Order: sequence, then structure tokens, then C-alpha cells
Amino acid sequence: MSITADAKELQQELVRLRHELHQEPETGLQLPRTQEKVLKALDGLPYEITLGKSTTSVTAVLRGGAPSALAAQPGTRPTVLLRADMDGLPVQERTGVEFSSKVDGAMHACGHDLHTAMLAGAATLLAERRDQLAGDVVLMFQPGEEGWDGASHMIREGVLDAAGRRADAAYGMHVFSALEPHGRFATKSGVMLSASDALTVTVLGAGGHGSAPHVAKDPVTAAAEMVTALQVMITRQFNVFDPVVLTVGVLQAGTKRNVIPESATIEATVRTFSEPARERMMTAVPMLLKGIAAAHGLEVDVDYRHEYPATVNNDDETHTAEKTIENLFGSSRLSRWATPLSGSEDFSRVLAEVPGTFIGLSAVAPGADHTATAFNHSPYAAFDDGVLSDGSALYTELAVSRIAALASAN
Repeated sequence: MSITADAKELQQELVRLRHELHQEPETGLQLPRTQEKVLKALDGLPYEITLGKSTTSVTAVLRGGAPSALAAQPGTRPTVLLRADMDGLPVQERTGVEFSSKVDGAMHACGHDLHTAMLAGAATLLAERRDQLAGDVVLMFQPGEEGWDGASHMIREGVLDAAGRRADAAYGMHVFSALEPHGRFATKSGVMLSASDALTVTVLGAGGHGSAPHVAKDPVTAAAEMVTALQVMITRQFNVFDPVVLTVGVLQAGTKRNVIPESATIEATVRTFSEPARERMMTAVPMLLKGIAAAHGLEVDVDYRHEYPATVNNDDETHTAEKTIENLFGSSRLSRWATPLSGSEDFSRVLAEVPGTFIGLSAVAPGADHTATAFNHSPYAAFDDGVLSDGSALYTELAVSRIAALASAN
């Protein structure tokens, strides 16, 4: 049977696992119940399993059994890494699906439950094809993608070299609850997702009575000016064809309408698509905010922190993924994006070390208007189970075909 046919045979098992994961989401770097479910799915399969020390990650290595692989020395065989993130979000689910989250205030609102189930399915499919593999496969089940930089933890603990040598290629996948019609895969060479940085600003003034602002130092008006000035600065100082997206998500000050507070706080997310723009923002933002504060006779503390770098897809590996998608599912199932998304991903850490690519997959319900459905991270974001077997099939074929190509080139 073909990989896609074998994957369809696993569909009901994948749905069961996905629903179990969805009903019991965990957030952050410690996902003990999720780890337990992954280990159960891998139980009995011929993988060398390593558990994370600082997180509840799972690294599983499959040693290829093809003759050329058996003859090669350990650490010299071609190696492909496949990654799935496993964590949920602190979101109260509102989808109304029968397998909704049972954990108050937590939800798989970004589809990581699908990623985990798909990679678990690929683990079975790859184990069944072990004798065909002239190389090794590393499965990277990662916690803490949602702002915890779980990929960095796993890289520090050796996931990229888990097979005994640095992986030759790495592939990740992400489902979407909008953007593309059901079942459509999305690729893009070069920058696919933006870098993400965090900006925290504390404007320090002097409190007083709201009726006499002239004898106080009002941080609120200065903070309000800063919010708008940041947007203006971007339009005046940065090239529109190398965009910057800055969104203020927190603006806090005061306790009562007639009290001038001591301080005001601004928190923002900053997205950039090139390193020059990213580094320039890190210089330009503090300069602007300190100037505004000085003009008001105030002090300001600016904390600008790099988070995730841009997700940059390797041209050759992206082309490989595109051909694999077309061979498995037909060209009608592939969208080649002209522009990146302004979301961010810590799979970027892997792609900074290993040539690879990040692939999108629409899990919009069949027939639904993908331009109107709730997007990832929404409490109403819904992901269709129907894409699970296709995701498992693609993970599997990417590993099988890429290892075969690498082995033949050696």
C-alpha cells in the first residue's frame, strides 16, 4: 500500500489521540500528561527515546535498516528531523465541539494537538518502513512553543544531533483554522514568518491630584503620546517594503479617575522580517521613547528583548517539500505564498541550524469560508480532523524520500 493509503488506515487512531490531547491541554514547558500520551503512542515502536531534562520534551530516533544504512558507521548516516510542538494556550475554549477542553482556562487554540497526533502517526508509518530507510529519522516532540522558546531548550539538550550527527534536513508543519481552503498546503521560500520581539515600557512620573496636573508629573499623557509616536516612527523611518508591525497589547495606569498615578506601563509585540530592520528597531525605539519622556520631564525604562528570529525556509528544502506535496496530493493542494505571515515560530531556531522548511496546512472545515473563520489563538478557532492522515503521510514521505536522496548522493 502507498503511504497515503496506510495513513488513512490510521485516521481513526489519529482522531482519538488528537481528541485526547485536545481535551487535556497543557501550557508552557512542563506537559507531563501530554508527554505520557506521546510515549504511549510510541510504545512498542523501534525508537530510541530520550526525555527532556529541563522540559517534558520527547526525542525519538529511528535507525534505518536498509543495507547501506546498516553498513555505515553510527553518526555517518543521512538524518532527517521532523518536528511537532505540543503545548496549548491560556485561552478559554468557545468552539462548542464535543471534545472541548476539560481544563478551565486552557485550550489547544493553535492546533498543536493536531501536530502531535500527525507526528505520532508518522512514527508508526516510518517504523513500518524502517527497512527502506538508508538513514535515520529524529522525531522532535516539543513543548513550550507559545512564548516559552521550547525549541532552544531541546537544541541545548542535543535534539539536532540526537542520531549521532547533525541532521541534514528538518521539516515542521503548522495547521491553520483560516487563510486557505480545507486541506491546502502552503509553502514559501525564504522568510515565511516574522521575527518576534517584546517591548515593555515603564513611564515614571510623580503622582498627584487630577485637578492640579501642573504640580505632578503625569505619566499617562506621555504614555499615550508614545503609543501613537511609535506607529508614526515606523512609517517615517522604515522602508514600507521591509515592514515592521508593532502592536500595543497592554496600556495600564492609575486606579481612580481623579488621581494622577506614579507610573504607566506599555507592553507591545514587535514583528520584523529582516535582521537590519530588527536591529534598527532595537535602537530607534528607546531613542524615541526617551526623547518623549525627556520632553515631559519624566523618566522612562525601556526593556526591548529579542524573542524568536524570523522563520527562514531553505530554498532547496522548500522545493523538495513542494514536489513531495504535489506527488502525494496533486498540485491543486499546494499554495505558494508570495508574502510571509507576521506570526512567529521557534522552529526558526531549528532552521537557523539545519536546512529545512516550515509548511502550512489548512484545517478549515470542508466547505467553510476560509476568509471568515476564526484564526489561530481565537477561543473559537476550530480545526478539522480530516487533515490528520494527510499530515502524517507528508511527514513520512518527506523523511523517506529525503533520506533516499541523501543516501544516493553519498
